[in-house]
Amino acid sequence: MNPSPLFVALADHGLIRVGGADAAGFLHNLLTNDIVHLPPDGARQAALCSAKGRMLASFLIWREGPDYLLLLSADILPGILKKLSMYVLRSKVKLTDISSERSLFGVMGATIGPAAPMTTAALQGGAAIRLDADRCVLALPAGATPQEIPPAGRLEDWHLAEIRAGQPRIVAATQEAFTPQMVNYEIAAVGGVSFHKGCYPGQEIVARTQYLGKVKRRMYRVKIESAFPPGADVFTPEAGNQHCGAVVLCAPSPEGDFESLLVVQSSGMAANAVHVGKPDGPLAQPLPLPYAVE
Repeated sequence: MNPSPLFVALADHGLIRVGGADAAGFLHNLLTNDIVHLPPDGARQAALCSAKGRMLASFLIWREGPDYLLLLSADILPGILKKLSMYVLRSKVKLTDISSERSLFGVMGATIGPAAPMTTAALQGGAAIRLDADRCVLALPAGATPQEIPPAGRLEDWHLAEIRAGQPRIVAATQEAFTPQMVNYEIAAVGGVSFHKGCYPGQEIVARTQYLGKVKRRMYRVKIESAFPPGADVFTPEAGNQHCGAVVLCAPSPEGDFESLLVVQSSGMAANAVHVGKPDGPLAQPLPLPYAVE
């Protein structure tokens, strides 16, 4: 837990509203998670995949009355909104970018909002979405600030919290770089995939990987001496000059170095021989995740 509550304006996030009589079924048929059975006060992680099972976007999803709100990285929002619009056809669905209508905050170390993970509660005309014991997202009316404490943290503080929670987020540089299993999306603690729902784009590949194959690349939390952007290549001696993974997220740590989530061959991580940026780049030193990775 943080020693004192920290509020961060999520300037690199955006919000899509999905409304209409067919909204739930529309999302259910497109995303990796069960949306039809999402409770009114529930929240869920989910991804939109390509036909090849590669993640185009990751979302935090919750309900607002009959509508569904999708929180995602702002740099991919316009393209994802256009992509989703292509699937509407005759469905009674309305898609709207409402980023300008909401003030988005990440909260760490505060008791604001609901107590149970992945639940929501009304707050100041908007919503508080509890992610875990230490993190909460606020989606308030535009211009509003949390009444409890004004925003005080840096965006990097929130990114570090994402990393330490082992929660991936797809940005423009990592679109189509990973299957859901590569970023641990199917692990219960992340909770981004349902294997008990119907088809969606890429579902056959995601299911085949789950039931018939072994996931050779996984997402790990590491410490590195330099900053690397999402999408930066990752190498192991086994793979030689051919990259075998990529950085998912990276943020400075209070100790003066950097922490990162990266995807790499599990054998390389087991051998403590993962380098970032180039084959002889900085060594990635393993750090624990809050959940077990096979």
